[in-house]
Amino acid sequence: MTISPQVDRRFRDAALSLGLVDVGFDVIDSPIGPLLVAVSTEGLAAISYSVRAEAELERIAGIAGPCVLRSPRSVDEVRRELDEYFAGRRRVFDLTLDLRGMASFTFTVLQELARVPYGETTTYGALASRVGHPRAARAVGTVMNKNRIPIVLPCHRVVGANGNLVGYAGGLERKTALLELEGARIGPTRLFE
Repeated sequence: MTISPQVDRRFRDAALSLGLVDVGFDVIDSPIGPLLVAVSTEGLAAISYSVRAEAELERIAGIAGPCVLRSPRSVDEVRRELDEYFAGRRRVFDLTLDLRGMASFTFTVLQELARVPYGETTTYGALASRVGHPRAARAVGTVMNKNRIPIVLPCHRVVGANGNLVGYAGGLERKTALLELEGARIGPTRLFE
């Protein structure tokens, strides 16, 4: 049995309108490739570079609730702000974030990460120092690697101690593209301390 796209859309919209959806998600296009975006009833819960992110959706469902549904309408606000960012018209995101389920160190690091200005970079060590753990650069690197809301929580703005690009869960080519979009220079002369 095949369901028409109109019936499918009405079903998804009705489920969303009735509050039956804990997490709505969709895949959106971007200049750096498709992004899987998940929004819970609390806010933006995940952006993934993997459009086949079943594990990520299961993890979010474990935090936000089991009713996960592909629903383009649920990610409209995130789509709009990401489109504005990629078009160079947005430097700060106004999205509510769902950071439930994070350890306190992770939460603190991500809060500080959010303060790194558009177009600037910082180092793992500087970020560790700013959260009161100056010897925790590697732990900060782990937080960046597991950041479930990249771009909005700008882990691409974190570089190595010498200013060089190092690891990025989305790949160094995406990190480079995001930094170039923001006009950031790679190197110690533009580091945000």
